[in-house]
Amino acid sequence: MKTSLIITTYNWPAALNCVLQSVALQTRLPDEVIIADDGSTNATAELIKRLAPDFPVPLIHSWQADKGFRLSRSRNKAINRARYAYIIMIDGDLSLDKHFVADHIAVAEKGYFITGKRVKLSSALSQKALQGPTQLSFFSRGIARGRELAIRSWRLQQYASVKRGNSIEGIHGCNLAFWRQDAIDVNGFNAEFEGWGPEDREFALRLINSGKQRKLIKFYAVAYHLDHNDNSRENLAKNANILRGIQQSGLTRCTLGINEFSQLSDLN
Repeated sequence: MKTSLIITTYNWPAALNCVLQSVALQTRLPDEVIIADDGSTNATAELIKRLAPDFPVPLIHSWQADKGFRLSRSRNKAINRARYAYIIMIDGDLSLDKHFVADHIAVAEKGYFITGKRVKLSSALSQKALQGPTQLSFFSRGIARGRELAIRSWRLQQYASVKRGNSIEGIHGCNLAFWRQDAIDVNGFNAEFEGWGPEDREFALRLINSGKQRKLIKFYAVAYHLDHNDNSRENLAKNANILRGIQQSGLTRCTLGINEFSQLSDLN
């Protein structure tokens, strides 16, 4: 099964470099990596240009102009460019366990999308990880939250990872996998979302409304989250209303989504 790994980023090339180093060390590489860039400055483009020639798989930079926090649109643009049937999506502030991609592929199943967790690192351990390859594990000093999520075990995963049906609680877009066609069928992420959250849960809800089910994986596909300041929540009330509208209507497709990229010639 061929996979596209999509990594979201915005103006933090040091963190992007960290996650790309962890991608290059995967026991099962993705078949391409697409950087979904929400308008970063040239420093990010220069990093990708420097890494791409020696990166073990194609490294693609999907950039859009900086017109505010437009994560959903950035993800749609990357999904539109993806060449493979299965998509694993993460944020650019993670460091991945070396089995991360292999674990996602192992639990992939038709009719399901996969939601995972992440271990939160302290500021000190995050700074160490940003300096260069760092071996992270359950035993690492400086895990701020979710140490138990650093355990990787097939047996525990089988016990704790459950099919959650129509629940959207605890979904994080930073560790998410789905079939590309399923995303296209619901018109991708809702580009009406601008600013922070909950675009990931709204996307998942429309997948559920379309007949897909959620599978939660725990103790597998381990990812470590670098410490940073929270994004502004100023649009949260407006965005929460969009989610409530989908909960009430049961719609599967959003109005403004991935269809935008089949209608526009200038995708920036």
